[in-house]
Amino acid sequence: MEPGVCREALASLLSQEVASLSELAGLLDREYALLVANDVVTLEAAMEERQVALGKLLRIEDERRSLCRLHGHPTDLPGLEQMLVWCDPRGALRGLWAACAQGATRCRELNDKNGALVAARMKRVEGLLGVLTGQRPDAPTYGPKSAYATPRAGRVLATEA
Repeated sequence: MEPGVCREALASLLSQEVASLSELAGLLDREYALLVANDVVTLEAAMEERQVALGKLLRIEDERRSLCRLHGHPTDLPGLEQMLVWCDPRGALRGLWAACAQGATRCRELNDKNGALVAARMKRVEGLLGVLTGQRPDAPTYGPKSAYATPRAGRVLATEA
């Protein structure tokens, strides 16, 4: 395959990736709103949509790696950079490549934000369950030493008569 054909194929893949990353960012924004609203039913459907979007991105990545292999370049980031230099010496695809990087960074930030919200809620639920069950191994027993009292270990002792 000559450089021009490779450049066209790579341009198509990068355009698809930019669109898919934009779609994923929208889905992650929507998930956050659903998490805040505690809309569990709609959240489950949104998570399925996110999985479909991730599947699209993985397919595009596989095609990009195949393109690198086809031209004898490694399938990692430096290999893609080498292929970009070879097939696009004028740098016409650099803008698309930068948009992909920005889109991926945005999706990572949104995913981290959603994850932080879920982790905070899980921690809260864990604490509430601990209060209800009385099994909070991380909480010290209030006593003469106040917060510095050693927590109960929950050991069972046996005695003989």
